[in-house]
Amino acid sequence: MSSKQRTYHDPLHGAITLERSDPVEALLIDLIETSAFQRLRRIRQLGPASLTFHGAETSRFTHSLGVLAVARRAFDRLASRYIELQPYRATVLCAALLHDLGHGPFSHTAEEVFGSHHERWTLQIIEYSTDVRALLDAFSPQLFAALQQVYTHQHPLPCIWQLVSSQLDCDRMDYLMRDSYFTGASYGQLDLDRILLALDYDSVSQQLVVAQKGLAAIEHYLVVRYFMYAQIYSHPKNISASWVLEQAYSRARELLQRGEVEADATVTAWLTQPVDTLPLEHYLAADDIGFTYHLQRWQHHPDPILSDFCRRFLDRRLLKTLDVTHCSQAEQTSLLNGVQQQLQAQA
Repeated sequence: MSSKQRTYHDPLHGAITLERSDPVEALLIDLIETSAFQRLRRIRQLGPASLTFHGAETSRFTHSLGVLAVARRAFDRLASRYIELQPYRATVLCAALLHDLGHGPFSHTAEEVFGSHHERWTLQIIEYSTDVRALLDAFSPQLFAALQQVYTHQHPLPCIWQLVSSQLDCDRMDYLMRDSYFTGASYGQLDLDRILLALDYDSVSQQLVVAQKGLAAIEHYLVVRYFMYAQIYSHPKNISASWVLEQAYSRARELLQRGEVEADATVTAWLTQPVDTLPLEHYLAADDIGFTYHLQRWQHHPDPILSDFCRRFLDRRLLKTLDVTHCSQAEQTSLLNGVQQQLQAQA
C-alpha cells in the first residue's frame, strides 16, 4: 500500500509534506513519481555555474518542489480568505510543480547552446507524456487546459497565473533563495514570510496585489533579484563556461555531419535537428549526465578543436572574459574576427 503521506526534506523550506488523504496532494505525489519529473533530478538548476560556485549542485527537481512549497503557502492563505479561489488549488499547485518540466540539459544554458525553449517543452510534455497526462485527466478532464492557460497567461483569473508566472511569483521567490543558498551569496536572502503575508487578492480586478505594509519586503526582493543577476547569473566565469560548452557542441555538430565523430541517438538528434521539432522521447532522454558523458568521450578525439573545448569544460580551464560593453561596434567586430581567425587556424 502507498504511504499515507510523503515528506520531502528541503534545506530552505524544511519538511514539505503531502497528504494522500487530500486529493490534490495525492495527485502531486503521483506526478512527482513520474519519469518525466524524476528526470529533473539529472538536470542542474544553474547549469555549469558549479564551475564558478562549487556549491551550485542543486537540481531542477529540488527547485520545483520548492516552488510547490511556496505556492501552497501563498495559495492556501489567500484561499482561506477568499473562498472563490478554492476550486483552483489543483491548477495552481500542479502548475507550480510542473513549471520546469521542459528544461533541457544544463538548464537555461541548453537554450543558448541548442536553441530549445523550455516553456514550449513543458506544455508538450504535460500534453503528450503518457503518465503525466493520464494523471491530470484522471483528476479532472479540465485540468490540462487550465494548466495551459496558466503557462500562457490566459487563465480567466489573473491571480492564478500570477502566482506561478509573473514579476512576483513563487518560482522567482524560490530560485532567488535557493540559488543564493547554494552559491553562498548572502545578499540573495529574502524575507519570504513577510512577502507572503503581503500578497493579497483583489476580487474586483481578480489580480494578485501587494498590501502597503509589505512594500519594503517587495523592494528588498527587487534589489536581491538585481544583485543575483549581476553577481551570480551573469558572472564572467559562468558566461565563459557556457561559451566553451556551446563551442564544444557546435564543433561536434560539424564533425557529426561529416561522419567524423560518434554520438548516441539522443545527442545525435539534438545536434542534427532543430530541438523544438524533436520527438518527445528524444527530448526526455536528454539530461546533464548523457551530455557530459559525450564531452568525456570527445576529450580524446583527434580533432584538436573538439578535444580542447571538451577538456576546458571538464577540467575547468575556462577562457578569460573581456567586457566589451564600452567598445564601439567596429572594435567589437574586430575582436570577434580575431577569435574566429584563431579558431580557424586550429582547424
